[in-house]
Amino acid sequence: MFQVLHHDSYDPDASLCQVISFNVNKPDLDFLFYPKCIGPCYGPGYASPLDAMRGPREKLMYVVCVLSGTESREPDYLATVDVDPESPCYCQVIHRLCMTHLDDELHHSGWNASISSFGDTGIERNCLILPGLISGRVYVVDTSSDLCAPSLCKIIETREIIKKTNLGFLYRSRCLSSGEVLVSALGDAFGNGRGGLLVLDPETWEVKGSWECPEDGHHGMFDFWYQPRHNVLISAHAGEPKFLISGFSPDNLRKGRYGGHLDVWDLTTHRLLQSIDVGEDSGPIEIRFLHNPNSVHGFVACPLESSIHHFFKTEGGCWVAKKVIQVPNKKVSGWIYPEMPGFTYDIIISLDDRFLYASNWVHGDVRQYDITDPHCPKLVGQVFLGGSLEKGGPVNVLEDLELDCQPDPFVIQGRKLKGGPRALQLSLDGTRLYVTNSVDTPWDKQFYPEMVREGSVMLQLDVDTVKGGLCVNPEFLVDFGHEPCGPARAKGMRYPGGDCTSDIWE
Repeated sequence: MFQVLHHDSYDPDASLCQVISFNVNKPDLDFLFYPKCIGPCYGPGYASPLDAMRGPREKLMYVVCVLSGTESREPDYLATVDVDPESPCYCQVIHRLCMTHLDDELHHSGWNASISSFGDTGIERNCLILPGLISGRVYVVDTSSDLCAPSLCKIIETREIIKKTNLGFLYRSRCLSSGEVLVSALGDAFGNGRGGLLVLDPETWEVKGSWECPEDGHHGMFDFWYQPRHNVLISAHAGEPKFLISGFSPDNLRKGRYGGHLDVWDLTTHRLLQSIDVGEDSGPIEIRFLHNPNSVHGFVACPLESSIHHFFKTEGGCWVAKKVIQVPNKKVSGWIYPEMPGFTYDIIISLDDRFLYASNWVHGDVRQYDITDPHCPKLVGQVFLGGSLEKGGPVNVLEDLELDCQPDPFVIQGRKLKGGPRALQLSLDGTRLYVTNSVDTPWDKQFYPEMVREGSVMLQLDVDTVKGGLCVNPEFLVDFGHEPCGPARAKGMRYPGGDCTSDIWE
């Protein structure tokens, strides 16, 4: 006996927390509901990034779906999406695991075991950690019992986290080679910019405390990445969450509320080594080192500045950052402000370190850059997937340094996309790029209210890995606008066993 939530048999009037049970005893029925995905998890990872590129094609995707702030009054959930083109359930949500509370505002997820445990048969990558951005709660999800139908195995309540760390507004989780799980916190429980890294025990899921040394004070953190061979952890210093969570306001600029630097930490001693200025109000968020464990190069996306900075270690041992990509603002009429930034929200790097992909949430485009020379990225691919620049809409572009005309509206399988590209996930071999649309509820409501009302989508782009180039796969569409409890917004994506943003090699 197992449980599955499926479009064909789900009662749309029932709560998302209710499930429909099927007795499945025959292999042919197993194939019907769970095609080609029964068996153990691939984890814990691969021996090297290039070995990972030769791994099997993805067949399942875990997608965080948000109902926070909507009339459905149902919890956020983790959707299992079938992405196997040979499956009869291709592009369908085959399972939904709902959380236990309303308005968590789930965002990113991470695994319980690092790549350093590769080859250790006693360690399993079998739990996804889902932090709540608004609630400050952490859900631990078991994926090993049934890859297609994950289940909740632990809830770390907000009060326990506050009691031991006073951290709140949780964003990203990663596992250290020591086995400890770190979760970044934008601020304290009251929304002040006094965040840090929460430490969890991966066996008991006990809150162990904060990672950084008290002598260095508190540092609000969005994303973070560590590079063991250089004994360094780099984090994006967030602004104050009480100003971030309510949406964007120009009144908060030039007041230190949106963040503007990277923090460099000693991975062993947890001491702060440097703070790197990347520009006032640049709002650095997503950090990616190159996958080569010897590399001293990485990139950070700065959405409020619509830029990407390259950071690296100099011969003298210091870390520096230089802006290498700047998406120009568009001068417009008919929009909420006279200039429209791109809002470069997400970046991802291919496992061979050849290409970087970036999403511009407001302009609506996904870009592919050749980063063979990380000091000088070259734009080699671009495609528009919705956004606020489309022809026929309320926005009229008055001055554009990049485009000769506004892009056409994006329609796929009769569905006009509302919103722009935000979260990215790349196939291991680098030939397929997946895209979802949601940032978080206040920002979604401010910039794309239609997306909140109608739900978002997940798309797939085909990638030219020889010369560069992106094109939409017209056969792939996961529409979250018709979910059982109403339109949902899709965010972060994970494959069972790891992906381009899960693993840090040593």
